[in-house]
Amino acid sequence: METYLTYFAVGLAVVLMFGASIFVHELGHFLVAVARKMRVEAFAIGLGPKIYSRVRNGIEYSVRWIPAGGFVRLPQMFTSETLEGGTKTEEVPPAPPGSKILVAFAGPAMNVVFAFLVAVVIYFVGLPVAVDPSIIGYVDPASPEAKLGIRQGDRIVAVDGKPVSSWQDVQKNTAFARTNVIGVAIEREGVTNLYHLTARMNDLVGIKLLNLDPKDHPVIVEVVSGSAAEKAGLKPGDQVLSFADVPVVAQQQLVSLIRKRPGQASDIHVQRDGQRLKFTVTPKFDPATKNGLLGVMLTPSTTVVYQLQKPGPTPWENIAGTLDMMGNTFSALFHSKQTGIGAKDLSGPVGIISNMAVQVKTDYRLALNFLVLLNINLAILNLLPIPVLDGGHILMAIIEKIRRRPLNMKFVEYAYTGFAVLLISFMLYVTFFDFRRLPLFKALLQHSSQVEEVAKPAPAENPAPAPVR
Repeated sequence: METYLTYFAVGLAVVLMFGASIFVHELGHFLVAVARKMRVEAFAIGLGPKIYSRVRNGIEYSVRWIPAGGFVRLPQMFTSETLEGGTKTEEVPPAPPGSKILVAFAGPAMNVVFAFLVAVVIYFVGLPVAVDPSIIGYVDPASPEAKLGIRQGDRIVAVDGKPVSSWQDVQKNTAFARTNVIGVAIEREGVTNLYHLTARMNDLVGIKLLNLDPKDHPVIVEVVSGSAAEKAGLKPGDQVLSFADVPVVAQQQLVSLIRKRPGQASDIHVQRDGQRLKFTVTPKFDPATKNGLLGVMLTPSTTVVYQLQKPGPTPWENIAGTLDMMGNTFSALFHSKQTGIGAKDLSGPVGIISNMAVQVKTDYRLALNFLVLLNINLAILNLLPIPVLDGGHILMAIIEKIRRRPLNMKFVEYAYTGFAVLLISFMLYVTFFDFRRLPLFKALLQHSSQVEEVAKPAPAENPAPAPVR
């Protein structure tokens, strides 16, 4: 019962936070439109069928079922009747292009203001940062990395020429690198050596990763029905301590051990509810690969330790960090052939909501920080000069001002409807991959967290779960 209440609270918090971001955006349009004495017919949060609506002073206020947008219906602005419905038959005078530009710009501007105010709150309440030093765990003796001399306990200090202090930094720099062969600086006993390592694409998370793991005990987050693991009595939440009498310190090490023992009975020690338990499991023989299969999904340790940085980053540092991340992402997309990052790796509404749920469940301050990221993203993406988005409204108004006469309304309607179809198609495309990543989000939601009151740690994040083996 407690678990259901927790997930209900997380879901409610996510809806309120996501709704708040949309609300302030549309409120910006609304307030400036009223200030410029423009005709306002509707103020809607969300898209699709109405949940609730009320008409006041000639304006219909509504909340709709799809929490992926919203609109203020302004018949004097460029609109699409296909998206927002038909306007009233009463004729309204055209609004000057300057008013249209101000109204369109007000939405993204409000998101930036909201992000800044949330960042101010974070500065005072602090920001938890995961403790995840970039220390290497198990290294397979037969791997190319081991043959180069890399050993367990070595520390990664730079990837692709950029300093790192956590596995989050390692994974981010690896993903954004414009080549699969990446320079990795590794330190051992005060001596640093540069290695050129090959990164490989991970199908689960959709980005390339180094063939190196952090030092950690993997945890079973899912057991396949009818698998060798289920027959042995293993359960989700079990933390694997050893397999076939070999201490386990990394998920890839465990995968490697399982693959080497098809059809062989093996002892596996796990920690469950604070107790150390022993089971005997026989990995299934896979005739296609001739490897052993256990039938589990793995993730690193479910307990994540955070250190509270208080005061948190200044609002300027926080927003600058978000802009830097967005810049790296756009650069990686532009150089997709080199980085391997494409549109499928972006998040749609499902991915955004899932990410927000993970942050909310972990700590409210992390959720607030995600809200900063979300609002800055909404502001910048909405300013792209694409019809349907605010940047498209601004572009159309600028063209109208240059031409000194209104644009042809049929052309505007076709442009907006056409780009709306493209935008919705793109959202469906990225949402398809969001659904493929749901097991990853499910695993992250199962992580517990512990926040410690200390000064200033290095930023980090949990590595992604390994696929079913």
